[in-house]
Amino acid sequence: MVVRFRGLTYTTTLAYFVLAWGLLWFALWSLWWLLRLPLRAWRRHAHQLARSRLVSGLEALHQGRWQRAEQLLAKAADEPALRTPALLGARRAAAARGDAEAAAKHQAALLAHDAAAGALDQAERLLEQGRAEDALAALAGLPVPLPPRAGRLQAEALVVAGRAAEAQALLNGLRRDQALDADGLAPLELKITTASLAQASNANTLQQAWHALPQRLQHAAPVATAFALRAAPLGLEDAGALAVADALEANWDESLAALYGRLPAGRDRQRLARAEAWLAAHPSSPGLLATLGCLCRAQELWGKSEDYLHRALAQGAGADAWESLGHVFTAQNDAGRAQIAYANALRLGRGEPALPLDGRSLRQQIADQAVAEVRNAHGIPLLPP
Repeated sequence: MVVRFRGLTYTTTLAYFVLAWGLLWFALWSLWWLLRLPLRAWRRHAHQLARSRLVSGLEALHQGRWQRAEQLLAKAADEPALRTPALLGARRAAAARGDAEAAAKHQAALLAHDAAAGALDQAERLLEQGRAEDALAALAGLPVPLPPRAGRLQAEALVVAGRAAEAQALLNGLRRDQALDADGLAPLELKITTASLAQASNANTLQQAWHALPQRLQHAAPVATAFALRAAPLGLEDAGALAVADALEANWDESLAALYGRLPAGRDRQRLARAEAWLAAHPSSPGLLATLGCLCRAQELWGKSEDYLHRALAQGAGADAWESLGHVFTAQNDAGRAQIAYANALRLGRGEPALPLDGRSLRQQIADQAVAEVRNAHGIPLLPP
C-alpha cells in the first residue's frame, strides 16, 4: 500500500496501515478521556453532594426542621436527576413554616420541571383546602391512565364536589391498581358509597343505587343511615326504616337503634312491634329504649313512652331522650316537668349535669337502672357491655 502526503511517499502493507490508524484513534481517545477526567470527577462529586443534601433534607423534613430542610432540598434540586423529589420536599417544608411565597416558588419550579408530579402535588394540596373542583382541574392535565395515587385523589375530590356517583365508578380501578391496601380501601369505599346515597337527586336514583350495593354494604351502619336519611324526604320512609331494621338485625349498632325511632312515620304500622321484639336481646340498649319511647309517643301511648324514655336515660341516653321526654310531658299538659326535661336536653348538650326530675318512685328508679340478665346460645349469663 502506497500513501503520498506533502511530497512524501510511504509504502506499507494494509495490515500495518490499519494497525497504525487504530493506534492513532486510541491515542486521541485516551487524550480526550484524560482531558475530561477532572470534569467527570467534579460531576460525580456534585451528584454525591446533591444526594447527601437530599437525604439530609428529607431527614430534617421528617424531624420538623423546616428551615434546614428547605435549604438543603433547594440546593439538592440543582441536580436534574434529583430535582423532582427535592422540590416536592422543599415546597412542603416552606408550607410547613408558613412561607407561602417560597412554597409557590418551589411549586412553580416543580411544574416547570415535572408537570405530572407538580399537578399531583398541587391537587393533593387543593383537596386539603377543600377546593375540590380546582383539585379535579389539576388532575385533568395528567396523562391517562392516571397513576394510582391520582385516582384516589380524584375519587375523594369527586365526593367533596358532590359527584360521588362518578367516584363510585372509580372503585374497581383503585382496587385493580392496588392504590390502597384492603384496610385503606374499605373506609374509602364506605365514604364514597355513603356520599353517593346522600347525594341522590331523586327517589329512582336512590333506589337504583341502593339495590346495586352488595349486602355487606347495605348492612354497614353509615350506609344504612345515609340511605334512610335521604329516603325520608323523597317519600321512601318505609324503605328507609326497613333498611335500618335489616342492618340492625345483621349487625347491632347503637346509632342505628336510636335512628330507627327518629325516622318519619310512614305507612308501616309494625315498626313498634319490630322494635319491641329486639328488646329481648338488647334490654339495656339506650338507643333502642329511646326509639321505643319515640315510637310509643307517635302512637300516643304516653305511659309506655315515658317508661321507655326513663329507662333509656338511666342506661345512658343523651339529650335526644330528654327532648323526647319533654314532648311527652307537653302532650300531657305537664308544663313543669316538660320545662325541666327540655332544660336537661340543653344542659347535656353543653356538658352540664341534668336537673332532678320528680314523679318517679324509688321502685321505678331502681327498675329503670336494672339491667336484665342476658344469656348466650348455651344459656350461660353474659356480663353487661
